[in-house]
Amino acid sequence: MKGILKIYHPEETLKYHIKSTYCKAVYSNKQHFLEVEVITDDCLDHVDDDSLQYNFPQLSLDVVEFPLEDGEIVNRKFEIDESEETYTEVDLFDDEDAYLYDNTLAFQKNAEDELELFWSGHINDFYTGSGEPIPFKLKCHFKPDVIEVGED
Repeated sequence: MKGILKIYHPEETLKYHIKSTYCKAVYSNKQHFLEVEVITDDCLDHVDDDSLQYNFPQLSLDVVEFPLEDGEIVNRKFEIDESEETYTEVDLFDDEDAYLYDNTLAFQKNAEDELELFWSGHINDFYTGSGEPIPFKLKCHFKPDVIEVGED
């Protein structure tokens, strides 16, 4: 598991295990940009049968073309203000729409020298459709997957 996403819905805390992560500081046209993608696992073995999460078994949270002062992200914290530009996206893998607000991303290295992301913010209540955004917290790492190739 690469991490966990917790959405603090008033009825229950929804827990998503992270399946894959991607993070990169991109240099394009004399400007640095942050790109992040976090995709949750669609396995529901850890979820109660009557959970709200069963309607949304998988999510993808993204940061797209967020401008950086330089290409360094380690030991940095970024507040993403969505008032002028949209830098974050969430994909529910169905026809529902949701949006992210008040995003704070903090990057640091752990004891194994792996890059970790701590992301907090608010997301539309796409579970019950109430008008109030609900808080979420995400913690994940960007350790490369080891692909073992067996010989036949």
